[in-house]
Amino acid sequence: MKTIKIKTNTQTEMVDITAEVQAVIGEAKFKNGLCMLYVPHTTAGITINESADPSVRRDILLVLNQVVPWKADYRHMEDNSPAHIKSSLMGASALVAVENGKMVLGTWQGIFFCEFDGPRTRKLHIKLIVDPA
Repeated sequence: MKTIKIKTNTQTEMVDITAEVQAVIGEAKFKNGLCMLYVPHTTAGITINESADPSVRRDILLVLNQVVPWKADYRHMEDNSPAHIKSSLMGASALVAVENGKMVLGTWQGIFFCEFDGPRTRKLHIKLIVDPA
């Protein structure tokens, strides 16, 4: 397993990590199998979505902030309940097929680390699972 660090700059943001994940696959000379991505944080997540148009990220964050507002009658003592909820909505893991050393992503897809309680330095665990065939 490889762990990479991701530095975020704002309270809520989506960081395109596609190139970093592909670099790990390349360094490992990994050819075929699965790439499991896991975020070990309760206020961050991961998703695969469009990477060609940055306004898609903005729109996703806009709607998440409308659905889960920063101010509400939350009970959590650390004052970051919205970040926990957004993390649960996005999820803590993603699985991507790898063929011939490249991730099998759609033409416009990218992998995004989703920060909901930043800015921080975060971790992403990457596990490569070899195809036995």
